[in-house]
Amino acid sequence: MLLLSLHDELCVCDLMLALNLSQPKISRHLAQLREFTVLTAQRRGQWVFYRLNADLPVWMIEVLKVTAHNSAEELADNMSCLSGNPDQNNRC
Repeated sequence: MLLLSLHDELCVCDLMLALNLSQPKISRHLAQLREFTVLTAQRRGQWVFYRLNADLPVWMIEVLKVTAHNSAEELADNMSCLSGNPDQNNRC
């Protein structure tokens, strides 16, 4: 959710790369977040893109953005993978 708060949208493949987790695990969690209307999804061809639900309360979106901003060090590797700049350990 923190990564999604920093990006307009991400697909499962982006999250797999950034989080170094399997597709089934990520898809399962995304499905739960969609079920609780925290996320919305849009299919484009074979890809499904996820984003924070625009109908979330403003305070909730703000909490996610502030948390992501204050977690920059912890998210650095994940963000590096999303930006296409793998770190020196080739984690991505």
